[in-house]
Amino acid sequence: MTNLKWGILGTGNIARTFAKGVQESQSGELVAVGSRSQESADKFADEYSISSRHASYEALLADADVQAVYISTPHPLHAEWAIKAARAGKHILCEKPLTMNGVEARRVAEAARQNGVILMEAFMYRCHPQTAKIVELIKAKVIGDVKLIRATFAFAAGFNAESRLYDKELGGGGILDVGCYTASMARLVAGAALGRDFADPREVKAVGHLGQSGVDEYTTAVLKFDGDIVAQLSTGIALNLDNAVHIFGTSGSITVHDPWFCGNAKIVVNANGKTEEIEIESSVGLYALEADAFSQAVESGEVKSPAMSPADTIGNMETLDKWRHEIGLE
Repeated sequence: MTNLKWGILGTGNIARTFAKGVQESQSGELVAVGSRSQESADKFADEYSISSRHASYEALLADADVQAVYISTPHPLHAEWAIKAARAGKHILCEKPLTMNGVEARRVAEAARQNGVILMEAFMYRCHPQTAKIVELIKAKVIGDVKLIRATFAFAAGFNAESRLYDKELGGGGILDVGCYTASMARLVAGAALGRDFADPREVKAVGHLGQSGVDEYTTAVLKFDGDIVAQLSTGIALNLDNAVHIFGTSGSITVHDPWFCGNAKIVVNANGKTEEIEIESSVGLYALEADAFSQAVESGEVKSPAMSPADTIGNMETLDKWRHEIGLE
């Protein structure tokens, strides 16, 4: 695999996490960073030994050395800068959620297609071998036919009116921040059960609580897929959940206790009266795996499942749109 030259757009905490991942990857090289101030760009570049540091996002996209950009801005800016990156001929790895809604996601995907660049939404767990193993087990029908999926991802942030998590205009609330993970997992598992890369639900029903700032503080959705597969998804920013995935089939179940960060990569399979623990080993970290998966997509010309292809991302965003509509969050 040849080295992919990365530019990082934005200098927040997740950008730092990804920069460390690129340094640990087998295929990535950090060559540039773009921020809204020279001071911020210089500080970030010094921390990660990056040679080119730009005081604007436009300058980063104009850097001829940059082959791919990682977009780590706040949610509402994702679509704008992903489209600009596509028009600049840069491959795009964009933090989740790719956009604020399905319409924007379609626009970004079309811009990437028109400009011949790779687009991938940065669901890092989709690049870990634990997730690939889940898909393998489902396709092999080790628990029979999948009928029910339960996925949770929530945390208790504590109310802060100044936080982006509680700012409706910045895409605050649980659904866009971490509920997107649960939807993407349910769609992946249902897809594997149906012999596809992913599946979109035929029905979405939900209830939830909108807090004083108007964002979804906690909510649960029920999805129904082809094959009579049902998924129950719960998310929030105001309470802690078990943050696990449980998959129930006609002859057993699969439990994943750490599905999102994969720090304790272990899958528990209960089937035919027996319990088996499958440990998944990885020699590198989650974000290094993500960087390498993206490089492979650039090299092959397509994003391969279980990583998020543009079509998969569009389906996920449209599912989130329906979830928010159900609880009265527009």
